[in-house]
Amino acid sequence: MGEAKVCPCRRGEPFEQCCGPVLAGERPAATAEALMRSRYTAFAVGDTEYLRRSWHSSTRPADLELDPGQRWLFLEIVRTERGGPFDDTGVVEFIAHYRADGARGSLHEVSRFRREDGAWVYLDGVIEP
Repeated sequence: MGEAKVCPCRRGEPFEQCCGPVLAGERPAATAEALMRSRYTAFAVGDTEYLRRSWHSSTRPADLELDPGQRWLFLEIVRTERGGPFDDTGVVEFIAHYRADGARGSLHEVSRFRREDGAWVYLDGVIEP
């Protein structure tokens, strides 16, 4: 039997035990950071349906298209504020590294998360230089 595929969020766990069940709707993200990791994974695997489901209803885009030429390489969590099991809001600062058009790049964002109907959702973010 082959080795399980490591989850794109790079926590070191197999996809089927890490973000896979969250993307499939089998279990919710327990923290704002876990939601951020699952959303990064959704970008990496092209799961626009999950991205829309995990977006706050007040800021969710009507349509979402991903760049098929962009390949997400790895995620760095810089810091978190709140966003735990007993919080209603949280902040996650991250750097997502990618390759597009043959060049490497990164997206540095400070994202805000909020609970909506008891589940963590992405509210908005500020892109850092």
